[in-house]
Parts: sequence; C-alpha cells; structure tokens
Amino acid sequence: MFSDDDAGRIARTFGLGDGAAFTGTVSRGEQGQVAQLETSRGVWAVKTSFRPPELDGEDGTFQAAAVAAGVPAPAVVFTAGGELFTDVGGLPVRVYGWVDVLPADSGLDPGRVGHLMAAIHQVPFRGRRPEDAWYAEPVGAAGWDRLVERLTAAGAPFAGDLAAMRNGLVALEGLLVPARGLRTCHRDLWSDNVRATSQGGLCVIDWDNCGLADPGQELAGVLFEFGNGDADRARALYGEYRRCGGPGRIERRGDFSMTIAQLGHINEMSCLIWLDPAVSDAERKRQAARFHESVEMPLTVAVIDELLEAVA
Repeated sequence: MFSDDDAGRIARTFGLGDGAAFTGTVSRGEQGQVAQLETSRGVWAVKTSFRPPELDGEDGTFQAAAVAAGVPAPAVVFTAGGELFTDVGGLPVRVYGWVDVLPADSGLDPGRVGHLMAAIHQVPFRGRRPEDAWYAEPVGAAGWDRLVERLTAAGAPFAGDLAAMRNGLVALEGLLVPARGLRTCHRDLWSDNVRATSQGGLCVIDWDNCGLADPGQELAGVLFEFGNGDADRARALYGEYRRCGGPGRIERRGDFSMTIAQLGHINEMSCLIWLDPAVSDAERKRQAARFHESVEMPLTVAVIDELLEAVA
C-alpha cells in the first residue's frame, strides 16, 4: 500500500520522528484500512479510506476533544499546519497514535460500556457536521422489493433470507421518528469500534462518521449491540449511563430510529455490492457473510420491546 519513501514523507509531515518504516501490520475495516508505522518517537496508525472521506477535519477535532475530556481513544496527530489529512499518492492519509485493540466483542462489560457512552455524550464540543440520511431515512418497501427481485434473479445465496425479512424490515421502518435533540455523536458505536485493549481498558476507534445525532438514539443502538439479548446486561448498561450523567434517554420504540435506519442501509449496501458485476468472488462472499450477521441476531419490533421493558 505504501512505500518506504511514503513512510518518511508521512513522518515528516506529521512530525513523527526519524527512522520511519511500515511494520507490515495492516488492519482492514469496512471503510478503510490502517497500516502500522514505527519511528524514533513511537508507533503510529496511518489510515486511508476506500471511499472519499469528509475532509472538513471535524472527526479529528471531535476525537481530539473527546481524548482531552478523558474518553479512551487514539490520540489524533495533526500536520504542522494543523491539518488532519495529507495527500500521499492521491490518497487522503491521516495519523493517530497506535493502540493495541483486541478483536471485536459485543460481550464487553455492560457497565463499562455505559460509563464510556456517557463520557462521549458529555464531551464539550459544538459540531457543524449535519444529520445524515444514513441514520434517519428508510430504505422503504419499494427499495426492499427491488433488492429481493434483483438478488433472486442473480442467484444470491441470501436472497431468500432477505425475502423472509422484508415485512419485518418495513415494519421497523414504520417506527422511524425525527431526533428529539442533537449533539455531535460518534454515529458508529458497534463492537467493531468499541474495543477492549491489550492493557485491560476500552478504546473507541474510527470516529470518521461523527456528526449531529440524537444521543438517545445512538445509545439505543449501543444497548442493542452490547445488551446481547440479555435484559440484565441492557439494564446494567443503561443504569450506568444514567448514573454517569449521560443525556440520552430510551423511552419509546422511536428511540431506536437511528439503529433501524443504519442497519437497513448496511444491509442495503451489502446487497448492492454483491450485485455489482465488477466485484470479486471474495468480496461477494464477504458481503454475504456480513448480511448473515443481521440474520443471526436481527433487530425486530419484539426485540425493541424487550429492551424497552428492560430499561423502563
């Protein structure tokens, strides 16, 4: 991905020290990948995106504000000119302090997760990045019907699963309501991005998608992900969040709007990537596996009601 010359250039641009070299450790996410860079001053995470990122730098300033407020997250490194990005070979590149995180685990201690969410939602930060349809708008009945038809015609291995889920997905989207209040949120707090570390702590990574959202709606998604289908876990997470002063509240079905919309668009994206004739067989297999995650642990109206009862 990068050459030795790139390593030196990145180190000079971000003031990382001498003797820069990539170690060969690379971690891939859904929207980008991170390469480990070692210099005389330490170890760093060099991130590039598969899709054009937001270049306003607000994710960097919000993450930096969160770190300053005590939220455990990688340190943000800016260029000498105060920029979050630099261009390397036509790619926008950014740098963070390296953190040794463990594999994704939705079974993390729920009280610690609740404490962490409360801290994120109390970061003093006035953001401008607006709400996004990804977190608020439905795919819609017609959209799901078109996907079922296209996947079936193409012989997708999960076409039948989507057809069976169609009515439930439309029912969920009928619950969508506007945000009750807005503040800058992470907006991607799945277990992929809330990790345990090798040092025994927690760490929040991948702040790229941050922007204005309802903190209660973001919390509902965390409750679904880390509640793990257990009422006691959900109750412990929400109770600790409130005890620590978190401003979000989960009181009605509509508070799961952000999660409903986000999961819908994630599934829609997996379907569209699978249908793209230009993608490799390996990528199709990856997207099919990603879709099946929602089959194995689906969000349904019944699941929402169980979570509401747990935290009432």
